[in-house]
Order: sequence, then C-alpha cells, then structure tokens
Amino acid sequence: MPSEKDGVMIILSSPSGAGKTTLVKKLSEKDNFEVSISHTTRQPRPIENQNEDYFFVNELDFKRLIKNQEFLEYAKVFNNFYGTTRSPVIEKLNRGKNVLFDIDWQGADQIKNKKLDYKLITFFILPPSKEVLFERLSKRHENDKKIAQERMKQFERDVLHWINYDYVVINNDLNECHLKITKLIDAEINSGSKDYDLEYIRSHVDKLTS
Repeated sequence: MPSEKDGVMIILSSPSGAGKTTLVKKLSEKDNFEVSISHTTRQPRPIENQNEDYFFVNELDFKRLIKNQEFLEYAKVFNNFYGTTRSPVIEKLNRGKNVLFDIDWQGADQIKNKKLDYKLITFFILPPSKEVLFERLSKRHENDKKIAQERMKQFERDVLHWINYDYVVINNDLNECHLKITKLIDAEINSGSKDYDLEYIRSHVDKLTS
C-alpha cells in the first residue's frame, strides 16, 4: 500500500515542438527524480539511444505488450505507438523516487483515469506563439517541411487539452520555464504557496487559438 514515503508522478505534456522532452531531461537532473522511459515503434532520431531515450520496438512487440496488459498508458501519435509499462514505474515510486513522464494528453488521461494511489502533478507546456513553434518544428524537420505543417495542424487540436492539466507553463525561455515548473513541484510536494495566474494562461491560449 503506497505511503507518504512514496514518490510522486509528474506528467509533462505538450504539442509537438513545445519543449517537453528537453524540460523532462532537465528536471531529471534533480535529486530523486527519474524519467519513465517509454516504449515506441517510431524510428530513433540521430541523437537518441536505445534503452536511454526510448525502448525502440517493432509494432508486433508493442501489440504483444498491449495484449498482456503491461501498459500503464499507451497511445498512437503520428502513426507510431508510444507507451509506459506499469511495473518499472510502480517499483520506482515505491522506492521513493519521483517519476517524470514525457507523454501526450491521451497518455495523461489514461494515467489519471487509473486513479493510482500516488500523488500526481500534471503540466501542459505551450510555446510563446505559433510562429515560434513553426520555427522550432521547421528546424527539427528541415528535410521535410510537410512534417512541420502536419504538426502545426495537430497543434490546433492538442492545445485544446490544456484545461485538463493542473498547470500550464509557457516555454519562452527554457531556463525560466524549468524554474517555474520546479517551483510548482516543490510547492505541491511541500504544501507551499503557488505562483500561478490561470487568467494569464487562458488569455495566452486564446491568442494561440485565434
């Protein structure tokens, strides 16, 4: 049975290109914070390593894990599967480790609906503007501009899920965004006061979707 000594689950989600993966890596540098490594059927990017960034598997293996009910959450995103296996997460939490999740809104919803007996804090990361997001995506996918355009169309749908998260943070400057998230996590864990302006976020979302 989970106790006060157990770790906390911290989810970061965002539209593609808003910076959640970089932020998760920075947060994992804190003492007692570990990243939950997801399984995926997509191909590794040049800078990614097997068993470190993801467990890269084929679709057959992924579907076998689904059939065996081994996933805490999984989703199909841009024609590839992503999923978090349950056992490693529970084992880390029971050892008092805070577990960071780099997952999309579908996975976040599944974990929330599991109603696990551990504290859960959810963050949705947004870009400062659509122009900045398109610039970031174009750099990432410079060999195929169609991918950046596809991601921008998906952004219009993904951004609508901000309302389902505990906190929304704007990633204009990576270090400032990281500091903001760190302070909110500390306030949540230690029941401190939170510097969070929901109306400002609502106004920013309105600009992004207008």
